This record gives sequence, structure tokens and C-alpha cells, in this order.
Amino acid sequence: MTLQTPEPPSTRQTPGPTLYAPGPEALHIPPPDLSSVLGAPAAQTGATGLSVPSSGAGTSAAQAGVPGPSVPSSVLAAPTAQVGATGLSVPSTVLAAPAAQVGATGLSVPSFDPSAPPSVPPAEPYLRPGPVLLRPSPLPPLPAAPVLPPGPGTGRPQLWLVATETHEDSAARYASLVLDAEELARAGEFRRPGDRATYLCAHVGLRRLLGAHLGVAPRGVTVERAPCPCCGEPHGRPVLPDGRLHFSLSHCEGMSLIAVATTPVGVDIERIPAPHLVAELAEVLHPAESAELAALAQDLRPAAFARVWTRKEAYLKGTGVGLGADPSSEYVGSGPAPTAPAGWLLADVAVPSGHQAAVAVRR
Repeated sequence: MTLQTPEPPSTRQTPGPTLYAPGPEALHIPPPDLSSVLGAPAAQTGATGLSVPSSGAGTSAAQAGVPGPSVPSSVLAAPTAQVGATGLSVPSTVLAAPAAQVGATGLSVPSFDPSAPPSVPPAEPYLRPGPVLLRPSPLPPLPAAPVLPPGPGTGRPQLWLVATETHEDSAARYASLVLDAEELARAGEFRRPGDRATYLCAHVGLRRLLGAHLGVAPRGVTVERAPCPCCGEPHGRPVLPDGRLHFSLSHCEGMSLIAVATTPVGVDIERIPAPHLVAELAEVLHPAESAELAALAQDLRPAAFARVWTRKEAYLKGTGVGLGADPSSEYVGSGPAPTAPAGWLLADVAVPSGHQAAVAVRR
């Protein structure tokens, strides 16, 4: 399988990832299948090429790309709309602008026709195969309590982003009250202060979120290891004893990503590698993925490799095998839409520039 070198932005016709923004459950707006709007006039925008049908962006059900649900205008007009299981916050000043550029995803909201009728097709699972870009909620630093969005539900993970720069001081201050002895000892083993700070921020954030879901103090959360799927020994993925919730944590320098779901879930966040490293790293990928990278222009390969790797590692973490499995055994693809292994849902996650992230959830 080979990817062609992308055409210049002005001539590309392939729709890019859709910003995933399901509506709050309290409003009882079912997430629709928006395949019916593919033929509508759409604005191709930003680096990701997000399509927003011009006929529906300001109606009572704002439709953004494919797939994804409708968000009522009453939500979009609020000062800050908390949207769906991922906890997406969208300032109204952005959504009200004729063409607002939003972060790394390049979201553009065109002008709209208020008279256009809403369309709410039958409900579908929130996370579906296709070019979908999920946006995590930023976790507020201590002492603020996390505000949990509705869910999570089947195929609808909650995603939280933890920036080390924002959380470093509060995590260091509260770590002894939140983390257990093993986590504190592990933090002390890091030689680089930046790595230690990111570890503390990630694990303090994880315990805060799990504690909020379970209704217990963060330090009262008990985490165990599931049996390894390969050998049966207790060194598989971290789990809660009662199995009510599943979670996954990933961090790289300066950034952490946390997922909470009702089924096994995996996340991964990585810095996009330097160009000279890609050729060597690509050797461990599926042969078709390596061929796809080789067919791209050299300056496009680092981001494409990061897409492949984060998708692959998120899936392997979700299974509990991690990198103990052969990374070349499963194909997840390097293009705009990931290819999910059987029984799993797979999507990219919107993270700050210079990073790539993905989430995998078992169906």
C-alpha cells in the first residue's frame, strides 16, 4: 500500500480530520451519522482540512465534518461550551466568528444561514472509524477540582491534557498528599528535573481524575496490574480492582495525556521526531506503513511517522501487551484516517504543535 505525495493545499480534495465535538447528554441531542452532508458545500480549512458544511454551521444543530454529532446553537452561544464525553471547551467568541482559526487543528467556521432546518439522524456510537480528531480537555491544576463531563460511555473516552508548565508547581506541592510511596520513589529516580516534573504532573492528574470518578480521595485510589496477555504474569496494563473504569496514561517531555473509558483503552503522546531519525525508526513498522512513509516527500515523513507510532502504541497499550508485541504485526496506517485493528476503535487526538497523539478503545 502506497501513499501519493499530497497535492498543494489549494488543490487537495481529500477531506481532513473532523473535530470531534459531541453534544452534552443533558441536552439529549443524539450523535448523528453525518454522511448525508458529504455532498454539501464545505469549507476546506487549516492544516487538517476540517470540513464544516456552510449550510449548517449556525443552525440549531451545528454539523462539523464526518463523523460527529450535532451541537445545538444554545450550546455554541454559551461563554464556554463543555461538549460531550471528551470535555471539549469551545469559546463562543471562536464559534461566532465568520472564519475563526482554532489552534493546531485549523478549524474554520464559515458564515451560516440561520433559516436552514436542523437535521438529527439516528444515534451512532461517538467514536467511529474515519478521519476524526478528538480534542482533550485541559486539566486545571490543584487545588481546583476537575469538572467531569458526562460519561464516559461505550466508544466515548474522556481525554485530558496535562501541561507540565501549568501543573509543575502545584503537583510538586501536593505530590506527597496524592501519590503513594511507590510513585514517589519512582519520581525520585528521574535524573532530569523536567522528566521528574512531567511524571509528577501526569500521575497526580491521573489520581485526581480517578478519584473524582470513584468518589474517593486521590490517594485512596487502588491501582493494580492486569495479567499479561502473553504470559499471564501480573505485569499487564494498570487497572482498577473492580473493573468499573479503564484508564490509560502517556507522557512525553512537557506534556501528558490521560484517557478514562468504560472498556479497555490506550493513549499515546509523542514529540514528532527529527527528520534524520525517521528512516531508522520506520524499519520497525508494518511493511505497508514503511512503504507509505517512503512514498511521501521527506519533510512530510516525521509527522506521518508520529501518526503511525502513536496509533500503534495506543492500541498495544489498550490490549495490555504494549511494546512487548511486534510493532510490525498490526497495520494502523499513516494517512489522515487510521485503520483500527479488529474489535477496536482508533482516533487521533488534537495536541499542541510539535506533538502527535492517539487513542484506542475496545468496542
